[in-house]
Amino acid sequence: MSDAELVLRSTRVITPEGTRAASVAVSAGTITAVLPYDAGVPSGARLEDFGDDVLLPGLVDTHVHVNDPGRTEWEGFWTATRAAAAGGITTLVDMPLNSLPPTTTVDHLRTKQRVAADKAHIDVGFWGGALPDNVKDLRPLHEAGVFGFKAFLSPSGVEEFPHLDQDRLARSLAEIAGFDGLLIVHAEDPHHLEAAPRQGGPRYADFLASRPRDAEDTAIAGLVAHAKRLHARVHVLHLSSSDALPLIAAAKAEGVRVTVETCPHYLTLTAEEVPDGASEFKCCPPIREAANQDLLWQALADGTIDCVVTDHSPSTADLKTGDFATAWGGISGLQLSLAAVWTEARRRGHGLEDVVRWMSTRTAALVGLDRKGAIEAGRDADFAVLAPDETFTVDPTALQHRNRVTAYAGKTLHGVVRSTWLRGERIVADGEFTTPKGRLLTRPHRPAPARTRPTPERKP
Repeated sequence: MSDAELVLRSTRVITPEGTRAASVAVSAGTITAVLPYDAGVPSGARLEDFGDDVLLPGLVDTHVHVNDPGRTEWEGFWTATRAAAAGGITTLVDMPLNSLPPTTTVDHLRTKQRVAADKAHIDVGFWGGALPDNVKDLRPLHEAGVFGFKAFLSPSGVEEFPHLDQDRLARSLAEIAGFDGLLIVHAEDPHHLEAAPRQGGPRYADFLASRPRDAEDTAIAGLVAHAKRLHARVHVLHLSSSDALPLIAAAKAEGVRVTVETCPHYLTLTAEEVPDGASEFKCCPPIREAANQDLLWQALADGTIDCVVTDHSPSTADLKTGDFATAWGGISGLQLSLAAVWTEARRRGHGLEDVVRWMSTRTAALVGLDRKGAIEAGRDADFAVLAPDETFTVDPTALQHRNRVTAYAGKTLHGVVRSTWLRGERIVADGEFTTPKGRLLTRPHRPAPARTRPTPERKP
């Protein structure tokens, strides 16, 4: 490591080969070597010794609603990326809706990139959107560098981002499969939602009944069928229903190109603990019962669920009314996601290596960011330094989110992020931030793999 400018040392470095004492050499923002702990430090290189604190790859969160521009009072690139950095996240991919305009054309993408350019404390990429009337825009967006396309199968909650019916889903997915793109899907079936009991008010039980598991299960089954027929890549967003897991496992075993995420709130919060009127817990799909949560953890352990992302979806405090039917649905979790997941993971016998796999390695792989997600030579020098055994109590006033409404208020969590590093530069330590150093990312351009034509379905 004779050319190293920086050496980061810890008795616990999480690498693809496991956790070990190591020295990590960095030059020009890139990891150049992972060496034994007591390797000599080159003359002129700076040594940062973290002792027994854990050095882990910066997290990659592929599901974040920044809402900027247009609804910047809900969040924004400046505040969202500061919150992410404070929580050990070094890369996020922004969702195409809740901003105005939504990211559904190349011009709209350029607008969002201009707004984000000088405000990003971490690296930021962008999803495109698939709407009923923008099939013609999908390939240009893909070529402009979006990481894939978000679609809703039921109403999104904002009128400028309508959902796809089954015919338009098939049409959009066929177009995306043609260039081997990725469709990421909010999978709830509108017919099941319409048939579910619907009444307003403060009772969480009533809200939970209005978003039944079978809405997710039916939508996922239809999505899997389309993906199988078209040999298309699909990703199920924010899975909350454990009833869908056998279907997903069977599809994966059959070779269907489907991946799945879940979120910290589904893994750490339960319906039984949600107070009536506490709409800071409202999200769609909803937080479900403890028995359902146990099965989600099991699916993470066996690989049926691939990764964990925040679905950070904030709003102004006035939209979080005491009526679950009308309150904005979204959990703010960027700054707390690592600690929340680690707290529950350790209780269930999982290690930090598992958390890194779910929240960094696999999320980076989902979007093709092969310079992110691991501590090994050739990757970006993005790190979080974590004191995994220290605890803190969540104080909303200490959050960097623009609107400090959180379902985790008052909870005691394990895992204090000491510092966060982006391409070898410390961007936050002990609550002190540097000026924004994030870059805008685009999808890596690779030749599409050869695609086999799907077998025609036989009619009975």
